[in-house]
Amino acid sequence: MQKIQTQGVHHITLNGADRQTSIDFWEGVLGMPFVFEQPNLDDHDVNHLYFDPGDGRLITVFTDEARKKDASPNPNAPGTVHHIAFSVSRATFTQVEKRLEERGIPNSGHKDRGFMDSIYFRDPLGHLIELASYKFEPPVGFTHAQVLLEAHRIRVARGDMAISDVHLADAIEDLVKRSQDSLSDDRGPKQPY
Repeated sequence: MQKIQTQGVHHITLNGADRQTSIDFWEGVLGMPFVFEQPNLDDHDVNHLYFDPGDGRLITVFTDEARKKDASPNPNAPGTVHHIAFSVSRATFTQVEKRLEERGIPNSGHKDRGFMDSIYFRDPLGHLIELASYKFEPPVGFTHAQVLLEAHRIRVARGDMAISDVHLADAIEDLVKRSQDSLSDDRGPKQPY
């Protein structure tokens, strides 16, 4: 028996309300270019909109003009989606709360998650949306996931509850040390002053 190895998220499809509400939210609020649309090939009475969330992959929305928007929170039960998170730059993150408030969109305000900063709000259909900004950039040749895996190991070894800046900094240092050779015999910290 062998695994079925995935290589990333291909797309996420959500049930939407009407076409214009979807375009206004995904492109008009979150800035995702509306890249194409076609009928839902399994149900031609439903439209299928495609948006680029910024990495060339897709968020798609099934729309139906008979469905009305309802921003009531979606059920929080086993088997349901809790939230969808999108990455934003640090510069954008500092503006998110203000830009949501300009539209009258209630939000959680800034949430410090240790390794990232987040803000939460609901889309016009009640989906919980998170906009997240990492507090670090991985070293060249590494991914955010690799840094987080290393930071997790450090955190657990130290008996700490959650990843924080010190775990991230030490993880990045360890990854660089393991991946890049040096002519120095002793690569430990020094005090040259």
